[in-house]
Amino acid sequence: MSGPRRPLDFGRWALLAWCAFSYVFLLSPLVIVLIGSLSGGEGDYAAVVFPPETLTLRWYGRIPSDQWQALGVSFVLGTVAALVAALIGIPAALGLVRSNIRGKFLMAAIFRAPLQIPAVVTGFAFLQLYYLILRGTGIELPGTFAGLLIGHVFIGIPFVVGAVTAVLQRFDTRLEEAALILGASRQRVMWRVTLPAILPGVYAGCLYAFMVSFADVPVSIFLTSSSTTTYPVALFFALENDFNPAILASASVVIIFSLAMLLVAQRLIGLDALLRSGGGGGRG
Repeated sequence: MSGPRRPLDFGRWALLAWCAFSYVFLLSPLVIVLIGSLSGGEGDYAAVVFPPETLTLRWYGRIPSDQWQALGVSFVLGTVAALVAALIGIPAALGLVRSNIRGKFLMAAIFRAPLQIPAVVTGFAFLQLYYLILRGTGIELPGTFAGLLIGHVFIGIPFVVGAVTAVLQRFDTRLEEAALILGASRQRVMWRVTLPAILPGVYAGCLYAFMVSFADVPVSIFLTSSSTTTYPVALFFALENDFNPAILASASVVIIFSLAMLLVAQRLIGLDALLRSGGGGGRG
């Protein structure tokens, strides 16, 4: 004889259905791009067909060389911008959390300001600033890698400050006190106790800063030149001129690279630490 039937757990099934919908909503555009890049067709400028009638990898061999060059520029720019943002953001986060100076909340708001300013306004403001510097000092920043780097460091610092601050606020200062009691100098405590403990926040902040730099269009479009064009800007200009599977193939390479980078970050940092760090919030 069968036992009593268990009632259906509608809450559990509703949660599973919502999670499935969320995954489909988030991943379906990426899947469409990846599958569309395999679309067959005749000629060098075949139309994108979805779902593809035939599958081919030939579009990956037709990605323009200028997009590969722009991809290299974006990778180097994002890496350097994340490192410089870390050099500025880590001391800033330590000061915001540990200091008792007046106006600390105002300083924290200033570090968050790049998140509140529209990116187009930021790019235009930096362009005007660079021309003022050029007229006043003769230092040429418009269209240079240095000028582009300064703009990307500006938009990346809030993510490093936010991530490191979130970790520092949960840091047990008794570890530092114990090291000082045992005879360690303050510099040694900083390098051997504090920094290793906040490394998850540093890694997460650098990752967010890199991703923001790597994907930026509004700031970069004002500050690039023909020799410093970033990948998103190059793709934006390519979409203005034509739309064919080679563009989707180029975007697919970046999607695969980004997913691989996130998997590596999860292995190095841990997903829980990455999520707990916060990353400074979203961009305005």
